Amino acid sequence: MRAKVTIVGAGMTGGTMAQRLAETGYADVVLQDIIEGLPQGKALDLAESAPHAGFDARITGSNDWEDTARSDVVIITSGVPRKPGMTREELLGINAGIVRDVATAAVKHSPDAVFIIFANPMDAMCHVALQTTGLPQNRVIGQGGMLDSARYRTFLAWEAGASVEDVHAVVLGGHTEATMVPIVSTSTIGGVPLTDALPKERIAAAVARAKNGGAEIVALLKTGSAFYAPAAATVRMVEAVLLDKKRVIPCAVYAQGQYGIRDAFVGLPVKLGAGGIEQVYEPKLWDDEVAAIRKAAEATKELVGLIGTA
Repeated sequence: MRAKVTIVGAGMTGGTMAQRLAETGYADVVLQDIIEGLPQGKALDLAESAPHAGFDARITGSNDWEDTARSDVVIITSGVPRKPGMTREELLGINAGIVRDVATAAVKHSPDAVFIIFANPMDAMCHVALQTTGLPQNRVIGQGGMLDSARYRTFLAWEAGASVEDVHAVVLGGHTEATMVPIVSTSTIGGVPLTDALPKERIAAAVARAKNGGAEIVALLKTGSAFYAPAAATVRMVEAVLLDKKRVIPCAVYAQGQYGIRDAFVGLPVKLGAGGIEQVYEPKLWDDEVAAIRKAAEATKELVGLIGTA
């Protein structure tokens, strides 16, 4: 029997996640949304692509939470999308209410699932999901670090004129322009330390562009936000859980002492397997990078404190 993954939210991001995941063949997919006809239509369209795309996974579109029952992974993408000029923080109040509602319904039907949170502002929405579901901390994971790291690796590869496959670099900290921390100290290109592979000004350019990566796409699209890269990043996380791959990747995790941070979701390297987060790492970084990660955690705590009044 195949595993089962529920994607909450059938927008461009959720639909693209469903396509990428179905094409792996690892899991049957339920695309859940409050809008009648939207998930059903996208699911039917995706199902009809199977003869040419070559997958047998079943795709279901539904407005009924019963169809999501016994999912192994639940991905929450639902929420108001960010518009040009809007910060992730401005989404706080509306999306907190949405995440509460969907997390309550999802955990009722899939109490053993691993929850991957995509809704923005992601770091604060992880807190909402954790508090709402009452799940163990290792089964509520924020997606942001995987997306931000993909952007960082892309820009570093372009700067170096090297294959993106050989760029090993992560973004830790938060998932906002002000709080994400593209790590330079441990980054390499084909085993060559980043500081040896590129001059400081080119590294700084890649760091700055990575921080602004989401806003850059929003400004270009004008009527939406990124969905291809977010979907690809999330599917890698789902694979790590479903296949127990024990990938060591950057994700938002509920820190309990790492870098002196407690009781806050922050992006750190984690080992991700069948049960969710199996280990959280605390690599030796430059002092300014550690300080920035701590600052990101404090910023998330401030947002969480505002949720009750937002």
